[in-house]
Amino acid sequence: MSAPFVWQGRIDTEEVGDSRRWHQCVQPFTPQSRSGVALIGFAVDEGVRRNGGRPGAAQGPAAARKALANLPILGEPALWDAGDAVCEGGALDAAQTALAQRVAQALAQGCTPLVLGGGHEVAWGTFQGVALARPGARILIVNLDAHFDLRQAREGNSGTPFRQIQEHCAARGLPFDYRVLGISRFANTQALFDRADALQVRYVLDDALQTEAGVHAALADLAPDLQACDAVYLTLDTDVLPAAVAPGVSAPAPLGVPLWCVEAVVDAVLASGKLVAADVAEFNPAFDRDGITAKVVARLAARIARVC
Repeated sequence: MSAPFVWQGRIDTEEVGDSRRWHQCVQPFTPQSRSGVALIGFAVDEGVRRNGGRPGAAQGPAAARKALANLPILGEPALWDAGDAVCEGGALDAAQTALAQRVAQALAQGCTPLVLGGGHEVAWGTFQGVALARPGARILIVNLDAHFDLRQAREGNSGTPFRQIQEHCAARGLPFDYRVLGISRFANTQALFDRADALQVRYVLDDALQTEAGVHAALADLAPDLQACDAVYLTLDTDVLPAAVAPGVSAPAPLGVPLWCVEAVVDAVLASGKLVAADVAEFNPAFDRDGITAKVVARLAARIARVC
Protein backbone atom coordinates (compact mmCIF):
# COMPACT_ATOMS: atom_id res chain seq x y z
CA MET A 1 0.00 0.00 0.00
CA SER A 2 1.24 3.49 -0.83
CA ALA A 3 1.00 6.32 1.70
CA PRO A 4 -1.90 8.74 1.12
CA PHE A 5 -0.94 11.79 -0.92
CA VAL A 6 -0.76 14.97 1.15
CA TRP A 7 -2.47 17.81 -0.70
CA GLN A 8 -0.62 21.05 -0.06
CA GLY A 9 0.43 24.15 -1.95
CA ARG A 10 0.23 27.89 -2.25
CA ILE A 11 -2.36 29.88 -0.29
CA ASP A 12 -3.01 33.47 -1.37
CA THR A 13 -3.82 34.92 2.05
CA GLU A 14 -3.77 38.55 0.91
CA GLU A 15 -5.89 38.06 -2.20
CA VAL A 16 -9.45 39.42 -2.48
CA GLY A 17 -12.11 37.08 -3.83
CA ASP A 18 -12.02 33.36 -4.49
CA SER A 19 -8.36 32.35 -4.67
CA ARG A 20 -8.78 28.69 -3.78
CA ARG A 21 -6.62 26.05 -5.38
CA TRP A 22 -7.12 22.32 -5.77
CA HIS A 23 -5.17 21.41 -2.65
CA GLN A 24 -7.66 23.42 -0.58
CA CYS A 25 -10.70 21.63 -1.99
CA VAL A 26 -9.81 17.96 -2.53
CA GLN A 27 -11.30 15.76 0.19
CA PRO A 28 -10.79 12.04 0.96
CA PHE A 29 -13.27 9.79 -0.83
CA THR A 30 -15.59 8.08 1.67
CA PRO A 31 -18.79 6.02 1.48
CA GLN A 32 -20.64 9.31 1.94
CA SER A 33 -19.02 11.06 -1.06
CA ARG A 34 -21.57 12.01 -3.70
CA SER A 35 -21.29 13.54 -7.18
CA GLY A 36 -18.22 15.36 -8.45
CA VAL A 37 -14.95 13.75 -9.53
CA ALA A 38 -13.15 10.89 -7.80
CA LEU A 39 -9.41 10.89 -8.45
CA ILE A 40 -7.98 7.37 -8.40
CA GLY A 41 -4.29 6.66 -8.80
CA PHE A 42 -2.98 3.60 -10.62
CA ALA A 43 0.56 3.57 -9.24
CA VAL A 44 1.70 0.71 -11.45
CA ASP A 45 4.16 0.17 -14.28
CA GLU A 46 4.35 -3.62 -14.21
CA GLY A 47 2.59 -3.65 -17.59
CA VAL A 48 5.18 -1.28 -19.04
CA ARG A 49 7.97 -3.49 -17.70
CA ARG A 50 6.39 -6.59 -19.26
CA ASN A 51 6.02 -4.72 -22.56
CA GLY A 52 9.70 -3.76 -22.67
CA GLY A 53 9.11 -0.07 -21.95
CA ARG A 54 10.84 2.37 -19.62
CA PRO A 55 9.64 1.91 -16.02
CA GLY A 56 8.68 4.91 -13.91
CA ALA A 57 4.97 5.39 -14.60
CA ALA A 58 4.18 4.08 -11.11
CA GLN A 59 5.24 7.50 -9.82
CA GLY A 60 2.83 9.21 -12.22
CA PRO A 61 -0.17 9.56 -9.89
CA ALA A 62 1.79 11.37 -7.17
CA ALA A 63 3.46 13.71 -9.67
CA ALA A 64 0.13 14.44 -11.35
CA ARG A 65 -1.51 15.24 -8.02
CA LYS A 66 1.39 17.54 -7.14
CA ALA A 67 0.87 19.41 -10.42
CA LEU A 68 -2.90 19.57 -9.83
CA ALA A 69 -2.49 20.85 -6.26
CA ASN A 70 -1.74 24.46 -7.22
CA LEU A 71 -4.23 24.78 -10.08
CA PRO A 72 -6.92 27.39 -9.41
CA ILE A 73 -10.48 26.36 -8.70
CA LEU A 74 -12.55 27.63 -11.63
CA GLY A 75 -15.91 25.93 -11.51
CA GLU A 76 -14.81 22.44 -10.50
CA PRO A 77 -17.40 20.19 -8.86
CA ALA A 78 -16.68 18.32 -5.64
CA LEU A 79 -13.19 16.81 -5.77
CA TRP A 80 -12.44 13.52 -4.01
CA ASP A 81 -9.20 11.56 -3.68
CA ALA A 82 -9.84 7.81 -3.63
CA GLY A 83 -6.17 6.84 -3.18
CA ASP A 84 -4.06 4.50 -5.28
CA ALA A 85 -4.30 0.99 -6.60
CA VAL A 86 -0.82 -0.53 -6.41
CA CYS A 87 0.87 -3.66 -7.74
CA GLU A 88 2.46 -5.93 -5.17
CA GLY A 89 4.80 -8.73 -6.18
CA GLY A 90 4.12 -8.28 -9.89
CA ALA A 91 0.43 -9.20 -9.45
CA LEU A 92 -0.88 -6.98 -12.26
CA ASP A 93 -4.28 -8.67 -12.50
CA ALA A 94 -4.91 -8.00 -8.81
CA ALA A 95 -3.97 -4.33 -9.23
CA GLN A 96 -6.34 -3.99 -12.18
CA THR A 97 -9.11 -5.69 -10.21
CA ALA A 98 -8.52 -3.33 -7.29
CA LEU A 99 -8.76 -0.38 -9.68
CA ALA A 100 -11.96 -1.78 -11.22
CA GLN A 101 -13.56 -2.01 -7.79
CA ARG A 102 -12.68 1.61 -6.98
CA VAL A 103 -14.02 2.80 -10.34
CA ALA A 104 -17.27 0.87 -9.87
CA GLN A 105 -17.67 2.20 -6.32
CA ALA A 106 -17.16 5.79 -7.46
CA LEU A 107 -19.79 5.35 -10.16
CA ALA A 108 -22.19 3.73 -7.69
CA GLN A 109 -21.90 6.86 -5.53
CA GLY A 110 -22.63 9.18 -8.44
CA CYS A 111 -19.05 10.33 -8.96
CA THR A 112 -17.07 10.39 -12.19
CA PRO A 113 -13.85 8.36 -11.85
CA LEU A 114 -10.77 10.17 -13.16
CA VAL A 115 -7.86 7.74 -13.04
CA LEU A 116 -4.26 8.92 -13.02
CA GLY A 117 -1.82 6.28 -14.31
CA GLY A 118 0.31 4.29 -14.44
CA GLY A 119 1.00 2.47 -17.68
CA HIS A 120 -1.75 1.98 -20.23
CA GLU A 121 -2.57 -1.35 -18.64
CA VAL A 122 -4.72 0.97 -16.52
CA ALA A 123 -7.33 0.79 -19.30
CA TRP A 124 -8.21 -2.84 -18.60
CA GLY A 125 -8.85 -1.96 -14.96
CA THR A 126 -10.85 1.20 -15.70
CA PHE A 127 -13.00 -0.54 -18.29
CA GLN A 128 -13.77 -3.46 -15.99
CA GLY A 129 -14.96 -0.97 -13.37
CA VAL A 130 -17.25 0.75 -15.88
CA ALA A 131 -18.59 -2.63 -17.04
CA LEU A 132 -19.33 -3.62 -13.44
CA ALA A 133 -21.25 -0.41 -12.84
CA ARG A 134 -22.99 -0.33 -16.25
CA PRO A 135 -23.68 -3.99 -17.11
CA GLY A 136 -24.91 -4.46 -20.66
CA ALA A 137 -24.36 -0.82 -21.62
CA ARG A 138 -22.98 0.03 -25.04
CA ILE A 139 -19.70 1.62 -24.03
CA LEU A 140 -17.77 3.64 -26.57
CA ILE A 141 -14.03 3.71 -25.93
CA VAL A 142 -12.32 6.86 -27.21
CA ASN A 143 -8.56 6.48 -27.02
CA LEU A 144 -6.05 9.22 -27.83
CA ASP A 145 -2.93 7.19 -28.46
CA ALA A 146 -0.04 6.58 -30.83
CA HIS A 147 -0.55 2.83 -30.34
CA PHE A 148 -3.44 0.40 -30.81
CA ASP A 149 -2.56 -1.59 -27.66
CA LEU A 150 -4.17 -4.69 -29.19
CA ARG A 151 -1.13 -6.94 -28.76
CA GLN A 152 -1.26 -10.69 -28.32
CA ALA A 153 0.81 -11.75 -25.32
CA ARG A 154 0.90 -14.58 -22.79
CA GLU A 155 0.58 -12.08 -19.95
CA GLY A 156 -1.38 -8.86 -19.94
CA ASN A 157 0.78 -5.75 -20.27
CA SER A 158 0.60 -2.11 -21.32
CA GLY A 159 0.23 -3.17 -24.95
CA THR A 160 -2.71 -5.58 -24.48
CA PRO A 161 -5.59 -3.75 -22.68
CA PHE A 162 -7.88 -3.19 -25.64
CA ARG A 163 -7.41 -6.73 -26.91
CA GLN A 164 -8.44 -7.87 -23.41
CA ILE A 165 -11.46 -5.58 -23.55
CA GLN A 166 -12.40 -6.94 -26.99
CA GLU A 167 -12.28 -10.51 -25.65
CA HIS A 168 -14.40 -9.46 -22.67
CA CYS A 169 -17.03 -7.94 -24.99
CA ALA A 170 -17.00 -10.91 -27.38
CA ALA A 171 -17.53 -13.37 -24.52
CA ARG A 172 -20.66 -11.45 -23.49
CA GLY A 173 -22.06 -10.72 -26.92
CA LEU A 174 -21.42 -7.00 -26.55
CA PRO A 175 -20.14 -4.70 -29.29
CA PHE A 176 -16.50 -3.66 -29.19
CA ASP A 177 -16.80 0.05 -29.93
CA TYR A 178 -13.21 1.25 -30.02
CA ARG A 179 -12.03 4.50 -31.59
CA VAL A 180 -8.36 5.56 -31.60
CA LEU A 181 -7.10 8.97 -32.64
CA GLY A 182 -3.40 9.61 -33.12
CA ILE A 183 -2.15 6.25 -34.40
CA SER A 184 1.41 6.36 -35.72
CA ARG A 185 2.39 4.30 -38.79
CA PHE A 186 5.87 4.15 -37.30
CA ALA A 187 4.88 2.73 -33.90
CA ASN A 188 2.58 -0.18 -34.86
CA THR A 189 3.42 -3.34 -36.79
CA GLN A 190 1.47 -4.55 -39.80
CA ALA A 191 0.07 -7.31 -37.58
CA LEU A 192 -1.49 -4.65 -35.33
CA PHE A 193 -2.99 -2.76 -38.26
CA ASP A 194 -4.38 -6.06 -39.58
CA ARG A 195 -5.83 -6.93 -36.16
CA ALA A 196 -7.39 -3.49 -35.85
CA ASP A 197 -9.00 -3.90 -39.27
CA ALA A 198 -10.25 -7.40 -38.43
CA LEU A 199 -11.83 -6.10 -35.22
CA GLN A 200 -13.36 -3.13 -37.09
CA VAL A 201 -11.45 -0.62 -34.99
CA ARG A 202 -11.87 2.87 -36.39
CA TYR A 203 -8.74 4.99 -36.19
CA VAL A 204 -7.24 8.28 -37.31
CA LEU A 205 -3.54 8.62 -38.03
CA ASP A 206 -1.42 11.23 -36.29
CA ASP A 207 -0.47 12.92 -39.55
CA ALA A 208 -4.16 13.51 -40.30
CA LEU A 209 -4.54 15.51 -37.08
CA GLN A 210 -2.04 18.27 -37.73
CA THR A 211 -4.47 20.81 -39.22
CA GLU A 212 -7.83 22.30 -38.25
CA ALA A 213 -9.43 20.71 -41.32
CA GLY A 214 -8.13 17.29 -40.31
CA VAL A 215 -9.36 17.67 -36.74
CA HIS A 216 -12.80 18.86 -37.87
CA ALA A 217 -13.07 15.82 -40.17
CA ALA A 218 -12.11 13.46 -37.33
CA LEU A 219 -14.64 15.03 -34.96
CA ALA A 220 -17.37 14.83 -37.59
CA ASP A 221 -16.58 11.14 -38.03
CA LEU A 222 -16.67 10.59 -34.25
CA ALA A 223 -20.00 12.38 -33.73
CA PRO A 224 -22.31 9.50 -34.83
CA ASP A 225 -20.56 7.11 -32.46
CA LEU A 226 -20.96 9.53 -29.56
CA GLN A 227 -24.65 9.79 -30.38
CA ALA A 228 -25.22 6.03 -30.71
CA CYS A 229 -23.51 4.86 -27.51
CA ASP A 230 -24.90 4.65 -23.99
CA ALA A 231 -21.71 5.79 -22.28
CA VAL A 232 -18.18 6.93 -23.13
CA TYR A 233 -14.94 5.82 -21.54
CA LEU A 234 -12.19 8.31 -22.45
CA THR A 235 -8.58 7.20 -22.18
CA LEU A 236 -5.62 9.50 -22.87
CA ASP A 237 -2.17 8.05 -23.45
CA THR A 238 0.28 10.86 -22.83
CA ASP A 239 2.58 9.51 -25.53
CA VAL A 240 0.08 10.66 -28.18
CA LEU A 241 1.49 14.17 -27.67
CA PRO A 242 4.68 15.45 -29.31
CA ALA A 243 7.85 14.67 -27.37
CA ALA A 244 8.51 18.41 -26.96
CA VAL A 245 5.17 18.75 -25.13
CA ALA A 246 5.28 15.44 -23.27
CA PRO A 247 8.86 14.20 -22.83
CA GLY A 248 7.95 12.31 -19.64
CA VAL A 249 6.58 9.14 -21.23
CA SER A 250 7.80 5.63 -21.91
CA ALA A 251 7.74 6.06 -25.72
CA PRO A 252 8.18 9.73 -26.80
CA ALA A 253 6.52 10.67 -30.11
CA PRO A 254 8.61 12.44 -32.78
CA LEU A 255 5.45 13.87 -34.42
CA GLY A 256 2.54 13.32 -32.08
CA VAL A 257 -0.84 15.04 -31.98
CA PRO A 258 -0.86 18.74 -31.01
CA LEU A 259 -2.23 19.53 -27.56
CA TRP A 260 -4.94 21.77 -29.02
CA CYS A 261 -6.19 18.82 -31.06
CA VAL A 262 -6.21 16.50 -28.04
CA GLU A 263 -8.20 19.12 -26.13
CA ALA A 264 -10.67 19.46 -29.02
CA VAL A 265 -11.37 15.71 -28.90
CA VAL A 266 -11.71 15.81 -25.11
CA ASP A 267 -14.15 18.71 -25.42
CA ALA A 268 -16.24 16.83 -27.98
CA VAL A 269 -16.50 13.83 -25.66
CA LEU A 270 -17.43 16.04 -22.71
CA ALA A 271 -20.04 17.88 -24.79
CA SER A 272 -21.79 14.57 -25.49
CA GLY A 273 -22.80 14.40 -21.82
CA LYS A 274 -22.08 10.67 -21.84
CA LEU A 275 -18.66 10.48 -20.17
CA VAL A 276 -18.70 7.92 -17.35
CA ALA A 277 -14.97 7.51 -16.70
CA ALA A 278 -11.61 8.78 -17.90
CA ASP A 279 -7.97 8.03 -17.35
CA VAL A 280 -4.63 9.60 -18.25
CA ALA A 281 -1.92 6.98 -18.79
CA GLU A 282 1.81 6.57 -19.44
CA PHE A 283 3.01 9.70 -17.64
CA ASN A 284 6.53 8.86 -16.48
CA PRO A 285 8.02 11.54 -14.17
CA ALA A 286 11.46 9.91 -14.35
CA PHE A 287 11.84 11.25 -17.90
CA ASP A 288 10.04 14.55 -17.52
CA ARG A 289 11.75 17.87 -18.19
CA ASP A 290 11.03 20.95 -16.06
CA GLY A 291 7.78 19.31 -14.98
CA ILE A 292 6.23 20.08 -18.37
CA THR A 293 4.55 16.70 -18.82
CA ALA A 294 3.13 16.90 -15.30
CA LYS A 295 1.65 20.29 -16.16
CA VAL A 296 0.10 18.90 -19.35
CA VAL A 297 -1.39 15.95 -17.47
CA ALA A 298 -2.79 18.31 -14.83
CA ARG A 299 -4.23 20.59 -17.51
CA LEU A 300 -6.02 17.70 -19.20
CA ALA A 301 -7.26 16.25 -15.91
CA ALA A 302 -8.60 19.62 -14.78
CA ARG A 303 -10.24 20.20 -18.17
CA ILE A 304 -12.14 16.93 -17.75
CA ALA A 305 -13.00 17.62 -14.10
CA ARG A 306 -14.47 21.06 -14.76
CA VAL A 307 -17.19 19.58 -16.99
CA CYS A 308 -18.05 16.56 -14.87
